[in-house]
Amino acid sequence: MVTVNGDIFISLGLIVIVASLAAFILRLLRQPQILAYVLVGVLITPVFKIITDTSVIESMSIIGIAFLLFIVGLEMDLKKLRSVALVSSIGGIIQVVVVFLLGYLVALLMGFMTLQAAYIGLFITFSSTMVVLKLLSDKQELNTLHGRIVVGILLLQDIIAIFAISILTSINDFNIYLFLWAFLKFLSMFVLAFVASKYVFPLYFRFTAKNQELLLISSLGVCFLFSLAFHYMGFSIAIGAFLAGLTLGNLKYNLEIIAKVKSLRDFFSLLFFVSLGMGISLSSFSKHLGPLIIITLLVIFLKPLIIMIICSLFKYTKKPAFLSSISLGQMGEFSLILATQGLLLGHISKDIFSIVVIVTLFTITITSYFIKHDHWFFKVFEKPLKIFDVFTTEGLEFLPSEVKPTIILAGHNRIGYSILKQFRRSKKKILVVDYNPEVISRMVRLNYHCIYGNVIDEEIVRKMNLEGIKMLISTVPELNDNLVLIRRVRAVNKKARIIVTSSEIEDALRLYTAGADYVILPHFLGGEHVANLITGLRKKNIKLKEEKNKHIEDLKERKNIGQEHPKE
Repeated sequence: MVTVNGDIFISLGLIVIVASLAAFILRLLRQPQILAYVLVGVLITPVFKIITDTSVIESMSIIGIAFLLFIVGLEMDLKKLRSVALVSSIGGIIQVVVVFLLGYLVALLMGFMTLQAAYIGLFITFSSTMVVLKLLSDKQELNTLHGRIVVGILLLQDIIAIFAISILTSINDFNIYLFLWAFLKFLSMFVLAFVASKYVFPLYFRFTAKNQELLLISSLGVCFLFSLAFHYMGFSIAIGAFLAGLTLGNLKYNLEIIAKVKSLRDFFSLLFFVSLGMGISLSSFSKHLGPLIIITLLVIFLKPLIIMIICSLFKYTKKPAFLSSISLGQMGEFSLILATQGLLLGHISKDIFSIVVIVTLFTITITSYFIKHDHWFFKVFEKPLKIFDVFTTEGLEFLPSEVKPTIILAGHNRIGYSILKQFRRSKKKILVVDYNPEVISRMVRLNYHCIYGNVIDEEIVRKMNLEGIKMLISTVPELNDNLVLIRRVRAVNKKARIIVTSSEIEDALRLYTAGADYVILPHFLGGEHVANLITGLRKKNIKLKEEKNKHIEDLKERKNIGQEHPKE
């Protein structure tokens, strides 16, 4: 077996070649690419010992961590924490505390030392922002109710993780005065970053943005400036990179910066995940099989259960609570970053590091299947999940008059909002059904008939008065839910008009076959609207300035109630 010792170019070449082949194979098998990179690291060093000197790769992988957190900072919108429900902020904090304490206690019972147990508690607390957002984005579910809950909790976890990294890097020489001095230094860097983002960087980048190469170099310069500043002040390089990203994230050029830095991030992140594989101790499988199984069960089952309970306590029905919980049932990149820091600082052993990497990879792989088939899993567990109804107000209704509505709007999302505007003059004729308590609260304030709950629940369907309606409009995107609604309406009412929603052409055809009168395909609506607008302009039936002003007013109104256009 040929071994490489110290030749950086050959080492990098081998890693990239093997990683590209592994990523290609796993892409064909529809597996996460992260798994490919770590497997490459395992094969190259622990198994075949092709690369024996891993110090250079490990050093370069630190740049991967920096770029990863730099882009996390660039993409993070702290305002989102204000726009999501309380469950994403207060509920997220409760989740972090409860999961950490349970993980800490279980680790102590398994025989780990106090500091090691604290690390394990933190490891299982954090989920994967990178993986979950990618999977939800692929399913176009980032702006669903459970998608917004998940995004809010992930943002909160990322912020807490940054502080955890900061505290753990200085724990060896802990002193209350040193801690306060460190906190002041930390705070001063945030103040400096805030001032720079308001007064320095907008002017500086207004000039550099005129040249694309200069924009890239300047962005990297800011990233390394903050990283080195934090390093020399005794903090983690990763925190500096994150703060640099957060600072530039407020600029109007942030999307251009992200687009340019992503390729660098992907390359150095590859080295980061490969280095994780290189550091795995294969003997950990046999020596620590018990902790591996227990920690995995905590992450896959206990953490989602806690999140489900928290969502239920915040009055969310079992469906969004369940979908949110299984989306967060994994360990994430911050767990790996914490593990890397802990290993470098000597806080955890190589065996614990290996356990963390193995559990993270396994749970991320499992999560990809959970999220891909989340609605199927909900159908399987729907009956046992009824126990969570005791926490919620499922079935809550607001019927301000005795007149029974003849139009049902199932789902008050972006499309539902536009539809409801057309019925403002006839509130008494329309009934809104939604499982988002925020929506129902707003409908109550506007004096609409409304029911809170899952649109296909037996009790909810009974209260819809389907036999007496003239029209049912469903903006719910799930195929099975719409098929159930069509079947229920047609069983008691042959004359009612049924309009449903689909994101796939094949599903739309199935809905037409089942009896739908019209199927809304949101992704085609924009093109149809613009085509009609152009036709109106050519025929001089439409004044573009009036359409523009109406559109601006509509956008402002949507922004005020927290609606955003999906970023797909």
